[in-house]
Amino acid sequence: MAERGKPERRRRLSRPVVLAAAVALVDREGLAALTMRRLAADLGVEPMALYRYTDGKEGLLDGLVEAFFAEVNERLRTSVERARTDPPSAAEPAWRTELRRVARAVACVVHAHPEVLPVVAVRPLSVPVARRPEPWLQLTEHVFAVLARAGFDDRTALTIYRTFVSWSLGCLLVDKRQLVDNPEEPDPVLRLGLHRLPAADYPRLRALVPRFAEYDDERELTDGLDSLLSRMPEAPLDAFYDRGAS
Repeated sequence: MAERGKPERRRRLSRPVVLAAAVALVDREGLAALTMRRLAADLGVEPMALYRYTDGKEGLLDGLVEAFFAEVNERLRTSVERARTDPPSAAEPAWRTELRRVARAVACVVHAHPEVLPVVAVRPLSVPVARRPEPWLQLTEHVFAVLARAGFDDRTALTIYRTFVSWSLGCLLVDKRQLVDNPEEPDPVLRLGLHRLPAADYPRLRALVPRFAEYDDERELTDGLDSLLSRMPEAPLDAFYDRGAS
């Protein structure tokens, strides 16, 4: 995925190039700016040239999901050697260590491309599983493989998977969707526009919402995940699971 920056023009087109430009456009200007015409202008081509690589706006939305999970998978690949050499923790099941690693990779990509997160959260639900982008399928298969190697039965693996995905995406959405009313205002109450809420009617909301900008979001993500996963059944084969396996 492309980092934030100026559009590059007259590049040789390919699907990765088109998707990288789409992500860069959304990073700079938000999801509403993503159109075939605007993307073509950024790439220095006619809009019809893009239809070789994507079937219109709906295809671009699927492409954002594809690019997002491709970056997550790449982060996991580049960190796998460190995961293999880290000494195992006797206090923590290895499958939980791996799920935390996946959650952190997802969080890193969300931090790099926060405007893409709402699409990632909802777009796959409108596409049948077998037609979802390959990087999404690969990551999902990896999570299920981790749970299978730990010895969980299918029903328990599905419960853990749903818990993992729900918490991870939900936590990141809550963190990233705090709309700022006045970015230049140093006072958090005024910056978030909470002064518009009557203090007598919403005392706890006014008190707690500013803390969203103060907490360590990665710690909140992993601490909450640990709390949820610690309530799951013990893994029958966890002692034999190799954390470095893919």
